[in-house]
This record gives sequence, structure tokens and C-alpha cells, in this order.
Amino acid sequence: MAKIGIFVGTVYGNAQMVAEEAQTLLQEQGHDVAVFDEGTLDEWQNYEQEHVLVVTSTTGQGDLPGSIEPLFYDIKDSLGHQPGLRYGVIALGDSNYENFCGAGKKFDALLQEQGATRLGDVLIIDSSEVSEPEVFAADWIKHWGTLA
Repeated sequence: MAKIGIFVGTVYGNAQMVAEEAQTLLQEQGHDVAVFDEGTLDEWQNYEQEHVLVVTSTTGQGDLPGSIEPLFYDIKDSLGHQPGLRYGVIALGDSNYENFCGAGKKFDALLQEQGATRLGDVLIIDSSEVSEPEVFAADWIKHWGTLA
């Protein structure tokens, strides 16, 4: 099965809960999965020819949480082209805000720009409608695991 790195950007812990649920579900499918709470560029590069799942909430005006923002800019400034990377994005946000799920959308746009291959659609989780994001995401995660 696949080697998968889950990189988490969280403020209040919801993205972390989704990432931990993803780890459990993907491991049940036989994948080799690691979760990175404050992932580094070196850790990311271990997955450049593998699979990455970005699970991030959004803060401020569509901004990345502090736990993943340094990684985002390191990838943007240092890596350039990543054609061997296959990835997915789970974006958490609140549709009452103008830049709904902006952090996840930024990560997706960056990886598309760098030539990575997205598996499936970006999962958008609206906290104004979903009280248990880890439960809401479960079916998407299981499906994504079949694509990896």
C-alpha cells in the first residue's frame, strides 16, 4: 500500500482530530501513515514521491494556521516542481467568513502550481454546519485511501 504523510494546520484542534481519524482509517486500509503536527520541509520531502494529505483549518482572513504556515512558505520558496507527489486536501473553515476554507484552497493551488497530482476533490468542511468534522470526513478519507 501507500506511504502517506498527513500534514496538519490547526488552531482549535478540529483539524488535528480529522488528521488522527484519517490516520486510523488509512492504516486500517493497510497504508503506512504518519501525522505531522508542525511539519518541516525535510519531513515533507520524505513524501515527494509518495502521498501527502493536508488537513488544515483556516484562521483570520483565509490565512494558514501558525502550525502549518512555515511549511507552506518553505514549500513555496524552496521546492518549485513536485511532479511525483500525489496529494489530497481537507479544508476546514466557517462559511460565515469571507475567505471560507482559504488555507486549504491556498495549499491546493500551490501544489497544483508545482505540478503535483491531486487525488479526488478537495474536501470542504463547514464548521457552521458540521459539529463533528472527523465523522463527516470519514467516508471521504476511506475513498481517498482507495485512490492512494
